[in-house]
Amino acid sequence: QVQLVESGGGLVQPGGSLRLSCATSLSVSSLYAMSWYRQAPGKQRELVATENGVGSKHYATAVKGRFTISTDNSDNTVHLQMNDLKPEDTAVYYCNLQGRQPYWGQGTQVTVSS
Repeated sequence: QVQLVESGGGLVQPGGSLRLSCATSLSVSSLYAMSWYRQAPGKQRELVATENGVGSKHYATAVKGRFTISTDNSDNTVHLQMNDLKPEDTAVYYCNLQGRQPYWGQGTQVTVSS
């Protein structure tokens, strides 16, 4: 059974940083794409950042320049480094891995508040 375990969420003040991690039993080097989504209360889930199998990265306009997606093939982990966090970044963040089928993590709460 495929496992995705997310960690790193929490409460942070505006301007602060968090690093989310998604550890998986899959081999990330074999995936088509690795992505992070988020869903704020009352809103639809939206794509935050994605990296495809050849290393090309794409970011939502709202996070460009502040967030960085990366992968670590040595321990099959996908990270999302989030800097200069804003209250509007508050959401549940989900890891999504695209192999032969999509896999989703359980979500981790990020709250940005003073």
